Amino acid sequence: MYRNHTIAVVVPAYNEAGLVGDVIRTVPEYVDRVYVVDDGSTDGTWTEIAAAATAVNESTDGTVATVSTATTATGLDERVVTIRHDENRGVGGAIKTGYLHAREDGIDVTAVMGGDGQMRPEGLAAVIDPIVEGRADYAKGNRLHDPETAQEMPRFRLLGNRVLTLLTKIASGYWGTSDPQNGYTAISLDALEAVDIEEMYEFYGYCNDLLVKCNTEGLRVADVPRAAAYDDEESHISLSTYVPRVSTMLLTNFLGRLRDQYLRGPAHPAWLSYATGLVTGIAGVGLALAEAVDTDGTARSVGNALSLALVGCLAFLLGTILERDRFADRTVVAEPQAVDTGERIEAEGATTDGHQPEASAD
Repeated sequence: MYRNHTIAVVVPAYNEAGLVGDVIRTVPEYVDRVYVVDDGSTDGTWTEIAAAATAVNESTDGTVATVSTATTATGLDERVVTIRHDENRGVGGAIKTGYLHAREDGIDVTAVMGGDGQMRPEGLAAVIDPIVEGRADYAKGNRLHDPETAQEMPRFRLLGNRVLTLLTKIASGYWGTSDPQNGYTAISLDALEAVDIEEMYEFYGYCNDLLVKCNTEGLRVADVPRAAAYDDEESHISLSTYVPRVSTMLLTNFLGRLRDQYLRGPAHPAWLSYATGLVTGIAGVGLALAEAVDTDGTARSVGNALSLALVGCLAFLLGTILERDRFADRTVVAEPQAVDTGERIEAEGATTDGHQPEASAD
């Protein structure tokens, strides 16, 4: 327990043999439950998960939890719960499985720590603090907070991250957040019950999808500065397919959010701006394309097309400005002293601040 709150950690793992065991063994002692989800791995990940879970559970009460024994009449008896997907569902699918079990168990705060070891256990307190303190409903890491630490990210990945950061700001309405691809997150039980977790996106864009869902429900989000850290882990992401696929999902989610927040909710000027921008922008582009294939097109008609497109862009921009002001109080930025430095701890003989939960971070 951490500051009178039960804490869970979801560890999604896909082909993380050689890494996931260390993650399980170094989860801070104040964490009440660890849901380790093997997402259809084809290497030795499941064997490593089972061995690490056995070691951790035997060091506490001598039992190993499975899905069927995770929830007991006496409460959270087993610390590590091992779950295995028969086939690969994607990292979002693995996290969804953990979220659903945490919600069923009534865990106050549920964090995510990837099975690849990128998310340092000593940084967990900084991620869950905004929720424990009642300042946010959902918290996420931000590797772009400090320009110097952001440069530690591989260049191509950094470019893709910045593109998706902008698109996610527009889609979610959380203009005060950055680095939406950061998987070091925490969510409150109230938020898990408010958002539609069952429909959460299962591809790598699950984190972008969840942000949109959070704003649709009026939840507060905290950005927690942390350093980028890349050691022995191997990324399973192909940016050439990742960015277009997630971008398409964000467009769909953006339109869905506008429908839910403005058509089904109270009227707001942002809706008129967005609607005007989308309609005139599409009309302008369509007219320009029609004139491009019409050899008899006049300069005046081309100018009209460009004018429509410009009006559309300006109206859409006004919509983003209005939303940035409207949702400003739904974003919290963690204090500078809470920055996770990204230092990797050794699996052997690792220590945690489990007995000093009042500290923000190590």
